[in-house]
Amino acid sequence: MARDPDALAEAIERSCRNKAEVVAADETEQGERALLNLGHTFGHAIETGLGYGEWLHGEAVAAGTMMAAELSRRLGWLQDVDVERVATLFARAKLPVWGPKLGVSRYLDLMAHDKKVEAGRLRLVLLREVGRAVIHADAAGEDIAAAIEARCR
Repeated sequence: MARDPDALAEAIERSCRNKAEVVAADETEQGERALLNLGHTFGHAIETGLGYGEWLHGEAVAAGTMMAAELSRRLGWLQDVDVERVATLFARAKLPVWGPKLGVSRYLDLMAHDKKVEAGRLRLVLLREVGRAVIHADAAGEDIAAAIEARCR
């Protein structure tokens, strides 16, 4: 957060190397690589719903990650303290922790067109615990809607 050039360079280099390793091991996004999409399904709905360029991609994904964390909490995988931990980290990085109020039906409509929809089922990257993402295709529509509603202002 202090923007120390050496620390930033190391963090960026490490992040790029980690992502490159995951991508190289799963070029067709059939396994672990898909886990890099945490927050993206909700985030892409934000980008499309607001109009591209209104929010930066990282901002939309951060708000989307908060929705994914909230849904994970509703599924019993995370505790309130876990969701608040993620929110605190994003807030410290000056990233949004609330999505824009587009309306739940608009979010769901936009998410239904995401590339991760398979056989009509929305596949979401969620958190079994902080640091342990999973792909989940069985979340109830009402839980997804409640998570969106809970994380929008």
